[in-house]
Amino acid sequence: MKSQVGDMLLTWNLLKELMNAWYYTRDVETAKEQEFLHLKQRNRSVMEYVTTFNEFRRFAPTQVAIEEIKMDHFKQGLKGSIKHMVSCHGYANF
Repeated sequence: MKSQVGDMLLTWNLLKELMNAWYYTRDVETAKEQEFLHLKQRNRSVMEYVTTFNEFRRFAPTQVAIEEIKMDHFKQGLKGSIKHMVSCHGYANF
């Protein structure tokens, strides 16, 4: 099923862009990006941290565009002992 808005064909990507522009103002995007950049595991399990990391990374696409940078950012948010264990291994991807 295809819908049109005026003369534009409404694709899924266009709908997402329109919805994000409506519901996520630049202030909200900036706040979410900062929340992602300061994200830490704290009292979460590793799986809870992974889930939160994956949810918030869409707010900072340039920070996770390169796999190594994404892995480093994730690793930096881990608790000390877990970070040390992860750092000892050479993972190829997130």
